[in-house]
Amino acid sequence: MNMARHKKGILFIMDMTIKLQVFEGPLDLLLHLLEKNKVNIYDIPIVEITNQYLEYIAEMKRQDLNVVSEFLVMAATLIDIKSRMLLPAVETEEEEEEDPRAELVQQLLEYKMYKCMAYELRDRQMDAERVLFKEPTLPPEVAEYEEPINMEDLVSDVTLAKLNEIFKSIMKKQVDKIDPVRSKFGKIEKEEVSLSDKMAYLENYCMTHSQFSFRNLLEAQASKMEIIVTFLAILELMKLGKIFISQEHTFDDINIRSKIVA
Repeated sequence: MNMARHKKGILFIMDMTIKLQVFEGPLDLLLHLLEKNKVNIYDIPIVEITNQYLEYIAEMKRQDLNVVSEFLVMAATLIDIKSRMLLPAVETEEEEEEDPRAELVQQLLEYKMYKCMAYELRDRQMDAERVLFKEPTLPPEVAEYEEPINMEDLVSDVTLAKLNEIFKSIMKKQVDKIDPVRSKFGKIEKEEVSLSDKMAYLENYCMTHSQFSFRNLLEAQASKMEIIVTFLAILELMKLGKIFISQEHTFDDINIRSKIVA
C-alpha cells in the first residue's frame, strides 16, 4: 500500500517528492502564471490562464491542502470573465464595450506594485542590519573645545547706522506678527467657582437666615457663573434635606426654609 502525507505544500509519495509552490493569495498565483507564460499583463489570455488556475486548485485539493475561500472566489471570477470573453462583442456607436479583464488587470497591477515595494523594504531592512555604528571616542576636552571668537573682527564693520537698521527690522517683524483684529480683544480669564465652596457658603448663610428669598439670593451673586453654581448648590442641599423650598403661586418668588441649626 502506498503511504502518502503532506506538510506545508510538499507531498511525499514513497521515494518521489512533488513540491507544490505556496502562494500568498490568488493574485500572487495569477502573477506567477503570467510570468510563467511570459504574457503581457494588459492582454491576459484568459482561457489559458483560467485553465491553468483551475488545474492548480484541483492539484491543491488532490494533495489535501487547505484551499482558502479567496482562491475559490478568484476561480469563479476567472470563469465569469472567460464566459464573457467567449460571448460575441456588442459595440455601440456611442461607446465601446468595456473589456471584462479591465478590473482584474487593475487589481494585478496594484498587487504587483505593493509586492515590489515589500521586496524593496525587505532589502533595505537587510542592508540596515549590516550597518554598524561606532561610538564616539573623542576625548572630552576635544569634544568641548570651542574656537575663540575675536570680537574686534566680528564687529569691525558694524556701525551705529547698521545697528539702527537691524533694530528697526526686528521691531517691524514684531509689529507684523500682531493680528490687527485679535489684538483688540480683551483678556479672557477663567472664573473659578467651586460647587463645594458655594455649598459651604450657603450652609453658613442658612445658619443666620432661617428663611430667605431665592431671587434675592441669586441677585446677590457677582457673575453668571456664580448664579449657576449657586443654583446647583441649592439643588444639592435640597437633596441632602438641609433646606426646603415652597412657592405659593406660579411665577411667584421661591421661599427657602433652612433646617441647619447654628
